[in-house]
Amino acid sequence: MTEGATRKPVLLVLASTYPRWRGDHEPGFVHELSRRLVERFQVIVLCPHAPGADRREWLDGVEVIRFRYAPSRLETLVNDGGIAVNLRRSKWKALLVPLFLVAQLAVLVSVLARRRVDAIHAHWIIPQGLLACVAKVLTRSRAPLLVTSHGADVFALQGRLFDIARRFVLRRVNAATVVSGALLRAVTSQATGVGVVEVIPMGVDLQERFTASSLVERDASLILFVGRLVEKKGVIHLIRAMSAIHRMRPGTRLEIVGFGPEELALKVVVRELGLQGAVTFTGPAAPDTLPAAYRRAGVFVAPFVEAAAGDQEGLGLVVVEALGCGCPVVVGNVRAVADTLGPYFDAVAVDATDEEGLAHRIIAVIAAGPVAQQALAASVIDRFDWRVIANRYSALLLRLVHDRRDAEH
Repeated sequence: MTEGATRKPVLLVLASTYPRWRGDHEPGFVHELSRRLVERFQVIVLCPHAPGADRREWLDGVEVIRFRYAPSRLETLVNDGGIAVNLRRSKWKALLVPLFLVAQLAVLVSVLARRRVDAIHAHWIIPQGLLACVAKVLTRSRAPLLVTSHGADVFALQGRLFDIARRFVLRRVNAATVVSGALLRAVTSQATGVGVVEVIPMGVDLQERFTASSLVERDASLILFVGRLVEKKGVIHLIRAMSAIHRMRPGTRLEIVGFGPEELALKVVVRELGLQGAVTFTGPAAPDTLPAAYRRAGVFVAPFVEAAAGDQEGLGLVVVEALGCGCPVVVGNVRAVADTLGPYFDAVAVDATDEEGLAHRIIAVIAAGPVAQQALAASVIDRFDWRVIANRYSALLLRLVHDRRDAEH
């Protein structure tokens, strides 16, 4: 048997959001997928550096290369909210964008020129997908390219130039995936004439981590939110709904787990409404601590809304995490979460900007208890467990590698 038949294909993964270290509270879905692909691929991740992170390390069998794009203390374009949020919060960070793009392109070209790469997986159409297309031309790489959209690269980047960029990428990739049906509709409407785009979401560890426990007593008076404190998460509406909830159900508490640019403004609203004793901000949490929070809460609320600039949730996996832990959920009625929850969506969804209606829905779900959503919880396991998702991505990437090899012979 030849070396080419026995060695693992080399997969180069491009990302902007990636854990800075083990246990980081930054979204870790790219790493969670990458580490599950190690069984069939040699995985290299190229992502931005951040203060306190190693330039290069191995995490769970994944080789991680973090590129520098500014002095360390200024490398703040990506973390604590994402690129789009950071740009809206701090206008000066627009100066970091060209540095970020040039630095990632330079390192990408270097890796493609120096190392064998059998396939490329670019997370986000813009900028990673765009940079991968350019780098392939510059290096004459024949590695097939898969690009995945997670939402912000479509919903938050509006305008003719972004539409042109997305069409440019999607017409040059070998395959494209989006994480929800709502994204599929948005992408195909903006980029007509592109090839096949498949819906494959990111996953949740529903076998070992996010599981229910009969040993933990659920607190019916505790409402839980987990996520970034940004406009599209709708936390402001949940806080305002707490006034009505307190009138109807005294003693109910809201625990907000997360961080983000809206934190100070949200705390001001809490003080103005006199809810200091009812609303607690616990800050960011390590991923390993989240299951305990979901198991303890009486209801998990994800009051998603469409932000003024058009950004909205691309998938809403925190809802799946809560359901995996047996926690009842209430969600904002955005399109992507409708795809996530399927036929059960209407029973738990509400217009989160209608704060009185949100309050009534939350109280109704608490009163019904976890048993009322058992069928909903069961429905997400087969569709979102990481084992299922990783197998789908692995099969797609291996098919791209084999198709290229067949074309070369």
